[in-house]
Amino acid sequence: MINTLIAKAAIDRRLAEIITPVIEDLGFELVRVRLMSGKTTTLQIMADKPDGGIEVDDCAEISNAVSAVLDVEDPILDAYALEVSSPGIARPLTRLKDFDMFEGYEAKIETTELIDGRRRFKGVLVGIEDDDVLINLPGPDGEDMTIGLQFDWLSDAKLVLTDELIKEMLRQRKAAGVLNEDAFDEIETEGSAETSNGTSNDTEEKS
Repeated sequence: MINTLIAKAAIDRRLAEIITPVIEDLGFELVRVRLMSGKTTTLQIMADKPDGGIEVDDCAEISNAVSAVLDVEDPILDAYALEVSSPGIARPLTRLKDFDMFEGYEAKIETTELIDGRRRFKGVLVGIEDDDVLINLPGPDGEDMTIGLQFDWLSDAKLVLTDELIKEMLRQRKAAGVLNEDAFDEIETEGSAETSNGTSNDTEEKS
């Protein structure tokens, strides 16, 4: 199901409707799609395997398949660059299952409306309950408190790049036999310059 975390604008939702079946037929899942305007127009697609671990060759396969479909459907009027990438380590959280998958890790969440006078929340994910995202936040007395945010309330959510998250991602990739340690040499955690997010990507110019 396409939600506003996956595709925000109307054109993003239209693009998601076109490319989602293509991506899923290849055995992958759409994480996020954004058509970015500027000096050049870029169609950014984030995809992943159901259990994570997408690689550069996978991104190239998706890029080729999506490009062929977009050439036929032609939903973008201007010339654009097609960029297909993995979600990276400090990944966006766009599906309800993401909040369950990354239970125990720190995340930043924003809501569309004020919740108890605030829209921004930062804390440790503690899973999901029905359609609620559960997150531990520091309480007024210094003790952690768990709150539930309805998934439909969320306007943005992503993992915080921490040492624990990096270690877990490296462990998973090493266990899967797909670890390229060179890709992570320049990763720095939050609070310092973030020069790499450990992403795999494939870029193609379209006209």
